[in-house]
Formats: sequence, structure tokens, C-alpha cells
Amino acid sequence: MNKNYYAIIMAGGIGSRFWPISRTSHPKQFIDILGTGKTLIQNTYDRFLKVCPKENIYVVTNDIYTDLVKAQLPDMADQQILTEPVMRNTAPCVAYGCFKIESLNPDAAIVVAPSDHLILNETAFIAAIEKSLEAASKNDLLITLGIQPSRPDTGYGYIQYTSNTLHNDFHKVKTFTEKPTLEIAKTFIQSGDFLWNAGIFVWSAKSIVKAFAQHLPDMNEIFAEARPVYNTGSEKSHINKAYLQCTNISIDYGIMEKADNVYVLPSEFGWSDLGTWASIYELAEKDYVGNAVIPSEKVIMYDSSNCMVNVPEEKLVILQGLHDFIVVESNNTLLICPRDQEQNVKKVVADVKQKFGTKYI
Repeated sequence: MNKNYYAIIMAGGIGSRFWPISRTSHPKQFIDILGTGKTLIQNTYDRFLKVCPKENIYVVTNDIYTDLVKAQLPDMADQQILTEPVMRNTAPCVAYGCFKIESLNPDAAIVVAPSDHLILNETAFIAAIEKSLEAASKNDLLITLGIQPSRPDTGYGYIQYTSNTLHNDFHKVKTFTEKPTLEIAKTFIQSGDFLWNAGIFVWSAKSIVKAFAQHLPDMNEIFAEARPVYNTGSEKSHINKAYLQCTNISIDYGIMEKADNVYVLPSEFGWSDLGTWASIYELAEKDYVGNAVIPSEKVIMYDSSNCMVNVPEEKLVILQGLHDFIVVESNNTLLICPRDQEQNVKKVVADVKQKFGTKYI
């Protein structure tokens, strides 16, 4: 296993679209949302154990989730858990992890990935990551993984690529497009040169540090001046102050859309970002009338079809006459809504917070 390969797992999100199961105090990456026996972050960590030494895996998360990370990933040392005092999107998260690794090993090649994605074909995923790490080690590239789209999905970002290739596998990126309308998504699929943006990145420590210096110079200065304190007792207090100076910006907007050395590796490994209940429904096992019930032991359904049901395993639930609904109960909260209106969940969360405070959030 290559000692210069590193992984950064981003685990700071709240996952509000999975409310009420995903809460601020216990978000979706720490939940076994698919009923597999492991949480999403545990599955992500296990995948990267096959790519790099376990001491080379880092988790960047919010300070309030430190104990959750330690409980679910007990093999991780304290210095591998990087905590953010406030949420500032993905650019500061990436900068913190990559600058820390660069200070330890300037020859590092790094994969950065979310903690809450599903990968069905692990072998293909590991092959794509290793191929990308090897390319990033030898070339000044910022690599992103693109997923071959199977439908005109409006919930994903899209990457347009050119015919210019490196080693016949990595295509030069032409444009990034955030969540398009259905009509535009259809034209993307028809054109044949667009991929879904998986939000998984690979680069060398040298290349990403150089990109921060070029495209986010203020943020670069913040994390570069912390080099003397990385991996010392002063790191946490320094980073806590540094984050307050950081702009709230994603790595996509801050660097990937600006840099001219961005390449994409078209990939197929059974990927889903598990962003909505609809994505869980698509992946879950269903009965003969299309109901997906997790767990299913004490749920009885009459004249009901195509429902997504997730309720406490100790609760007896009887549903009758429901078609195409989401039914979720957790933390003393019950949510029932049509599947085609699940995009309103974020608004519901905001309304609940306004009316009842943070008790149910």
C-alpha cells in the first residue's frame, strides 16, 4: 500500500433533507440509513482502508461531532480528526486537511470525499481512486470523478468534458453546471459529453496548495501561516481563530471552476449521493407493490403502494390507502408527505425551528 496516499473524509454536514431522522445533533453520516448494519461514515472509512494506510485517513467534521466520530471510528487517532468550530462550506475544510497533510508529507497524493455517499461497486471505486492518485502523483492536475448519468436528474451538478485526454482516461473539464432544470438536464444527457459531479476530488498536496495560492489567496494565507502549528498542541486553538476569517465558499466555486488544470475521470461504480428520501427509495428493497420499508418487522400496509417508510423498529405501524408517500418517524417527530414534494422538507425544518426553536431540529 502506497504510504504517500492519503484520504480526507468530509463529515461536517447536517443532512437536513433527511429530517427528522437526521438532526443537528446526529446527522445522516452517523446513521445506518440503509439498514446495512454500518453507518455511512463507517462504510466510507472502510472503503478508504483499501486505498491507503489507516494512519493516512483524516476526517474533517464539526467540533460538535468529535465524540460521534470517535465512537464510530475507534481506530482513528485524535490527530486524524480535524474539527471545525463553524461551518464554512467545503473550501476551508479541504484547505485545512490538505495543508495539514502537506506539512507532514509534501509528496502526498490526496483523495477528498464526502462521508455520506453510497458506492455499490467497491472494486470499481477503488480502481478509479487508485488510478487518479497515481495520475495526480505524476502530474499537476486537479482531478474530479464524474459519474456516467443514467437519467436527466435535476438534483445533481454536471461536468462537461472535452475530447482532450491525458493517458486516454482523464478528460479536460470544459464547464461545471449546478443542478439544472429538467429540460437542460435532458439536453446534457443527449449531448453525451456530460457527467454527474460526484464531489470526489484527487490531487497532489503540491497541486492543491498551489491552486489555493492562485485562486483563493486569502484562504491560502490563513492555512499556510498555520504550518508551524499543525500536529502540535496549538493546532486546535489556531484553527478555531483561523476559521472565523474564512469565506463561506465551496471548493467547486472557489477553485475547480476557475483552474485550468482540472480533469475528470468518467466512472461507473454504482454511486448515489443519498441526498434525498427519493434516492433512498430508489436503492431500497421494495415489496411487490413498490413499498420500501426500513425496518419492516412491525409495519403492516393495506391498499398502499410506492411508499418510503422509515419508523422505529419497536413501533407497530399500520398504514392504509397511502400511495407515493414518505412516512418517517424519529426523535418524537412524525413526517408524512407526498414523495414528489420532498423538496419542501428543508422549508418544513425552517418553519419548525421558527415555531418551536431547536428542540426538534
